[in-house]
Amino acid sequence: MSRALARRETISAYLFLLPSLIFFVGFVLVPMGICVVYSFLDMGIGTAGTTFVGFQNYIEMAGDKTFWQSLWNTVLIVVVAVPTVTAFSLWVGSAIYPMHAAWRSFFRCVFYLPVVTGTVAVTVVWKWIFNPFTGLLNKLLHTGTLDWLGNEKTAIWCIILILFTTSIGQPIVLYVAALGNVDKSLIEAAQVDGATKLQVFWQIKWPQIMPTTLYVLVITTINSFQCFALIQLLTSGGPNGSTSTLMYYIFDVAYKYQRFGYANAMGVILALVIAIFSAIQFKVTKSGEQ
Repeated sequence: MSRALARRETISAYLFLLPSLIFFVGFVLVPMGICVVYSFLDMGIGTAGTTFVGFQNYIEMAGDKTFWQSLWNTVLIVVVAVPTVTAFSLWVGSAIYPMHAAWRSFFRCVFYLPVVTGTVAVTVVWKWIFNPFTGLLNKLLHTGTLDWLGNEKTAIWCIILILFTTSIGQPIVLYVAALGNVDKSLIEAAQVDGATKLQVFWQIKWPQIMPTTLYVLVITTINSFQCFALIQLLTSGGPNGSTSTLMYYIFDVAYKYQRFGYANAMGVILALVIAIFSAIQFKVTKSGEQ
């Protein structure tokens, strides 16, 4: 290939990428940079009272008990929800894939339905299920009038359960598609050699669906860290901050107390925590491929 042709193809490729690149820079990189700059400011509505405070927001954050409680709740949601969603989605995807095409499509639609259903509609249904007086859960478990969302010991687990049910749809669809791309000849050769189903899965299927697993882990982690709508609509961070996540606390500080500088500082910390978790997942997943 001549240099002129290679140059033209490179230019054409970048021209096709330019709209996405402009969107990424304008709506991702620039806002991230602004967030970092604002984290060093003490600012509210307008710019008249804006002052540079350096690392004061971060120092204040270190002694903020509500921040640490929200961070702990967020990490708990991530640590419980992410592996559970991933493992359950893989199990369901493995069970659905061998079925007839019609049944496979049916189950994919069933599990994906909560994803396309509006968050408000899903939340209303779950709020009725957890209602202490007329809720379905208390009637099924015969627990009287237990207030699931008003109890500090159960509220966070209710949020995790709802997040779980709304997060498994996309991973299941992805796993079914990934299992369909596994090299059939390798599976047949392993079966001829007497490999069990478990050995076929771990030695052949698992390495080939590892990229899908990495994607599921990262996306589920980010979504879990950004859990907000469920908290806002169901508990508003209560009772006593037991369900307040870092994303919800950032919203609360910014729009209730109008401390935008402090909220941006917490946003920077949230981005760093997500980056650390994602880097660990990349490292563990890559080492599993070797």
